Amino acid sequence: MLFQAIRMCRFLQKRNGLRRDLLNACIEDSKEKWKTGLCILAAAKKKPFLADSKFLKYKGFTVCDEADNGIQLWYLPFKAGAAEPHFRECAKHPHIDEKGYVLYYTHQCPFNAKYVPVLEDTAKDAGVVFKAMLIDSRDKAQNAPTPITNYAMFHDGEYITNEQMNDKKFLKLING
Repeated sequence: MLFQAIRMCRFLQKRNGLRRDLLNACIEDSKEKWKTGLCILAAAKKKPFLADSKFLKYKGFTVCDEADNGIQLWYLPFKAGAAEPHFRECAKHPHIDEKGYVLYYTHQCPFNAKYVPVLEDTAKDAGVVFKAMLIDSRDKAQNAPTPITNYAMFHDGEYITNEQMNDKKFLKLING
């Protein structure tokens, strides 16, 4: 729920207070479920579809871990002395051993259902090696080679983006 709410926040005007209200609702929901804190992904440098780190800092969150690709894990503890969360090693150092383009994705974003098949067709037509890996379980998400499991593109083993692509963006990427 939180990641969806934070993504919605990016599209809302700061001055209307909806971003604050959505985050506060997530905090209250987490406290009602007896959680010890709340985690949100952001980045050292602004990246699409991630929370605004300045807003998180203003709301009392702090960075508790950072992956090699600049993705940060921000944490708001609800109790003093609560253990800080951290990325698993596989996510902290985003890298895979496969060649070509590999996309890790979930159905969390409804646009993935449309655009993943488009990328598969575009890659096939362009003669480019492309593999789409659906993350459809908690175990797969926790063991993914990236902290961003909603959409993470790799090329020849290296993480390149979490920005969702259509056929035109993908062709631009593969044609350099």
